[in-house]
Amino acid sequence: MKTSHPQQIMIGPRLKEARLLRDLTLAEFYTPITRHIGNCSSIENGKRIIGKRLTRDIAEYHHINLKFLTTGTGEIFTKPIDDRQHLLPATQHGVPFFNVDLADATFGTTQVFQETAEYYVNYKPFNDCNAYLPIYGESMHPKFSSGEIIIVKEILNRDIVQWGEAYLIVTDEQANNMTTVKLLFEHEDQGKIILRSLNPEFKGDTIISRNVIRRMFIIKGKVTRVHL
Repeated sequence: MKTSHPQQIMIGPRLKEARLLRDLTLAEFYTPITRHIGNCSSIENGKRIIGKRLTRDIAEYHHINLKFLTTGTGEIFTKPIDDRQHLLPATQHGVPFFNVDLADATFGTTQVFQETAEYYVNYKPFNDCNAYLPIYGESMHPKFSSGEIIIVKEILNRDIVQWGEAYLIVTDEQANNMTTVKLLFEHEDQGKIILRSLNPEFKGDTIISRNVIRRMFIIKGKVTRVHL
């Protein structure tokens, strides 16, 4: 019978310790990283082993010290609490609305959006999201029309993509620092992704390598300005 290494078993309880220090529920803590929330309770209780990839994703998102997770030594977080305020659950004050053209938005390394929020929207079904953003242009009409507001949630595990759904994609300089909203489709080359407009007047797919993606957000909903 194969046994698990004690260090692996202890990662779960240490994740729980970090989560409780941030005063987050299981859903609030793990939903931005994985869809398999049901496994997370068993992981925290030491009944299930967590994979290295998921461990890294959680540590990166919540700024948890990997040395602490694997050995139990060192600081729990890699940043002081004040520097992690942008990671607090949106339910504490709502989700920010940034009145900025996506083409002009600035995406940071740690804090997702660098602009100042115009106001906050506290609507429970979308309080796990990162931002409300205006969308301009007609390439995604009729699903998203120019002037409407999209609600986006960052996806850290990019191996799990809901094909055919709309995403906000931010690329690096290898893809001309493109920021665009498109439907995503699977490419025969697993290292690439197809970006497609919904409006038939915008013909032709854009194919990019996965490794040029800086940020990926699924679009969970939309509203019009009058609703805000």
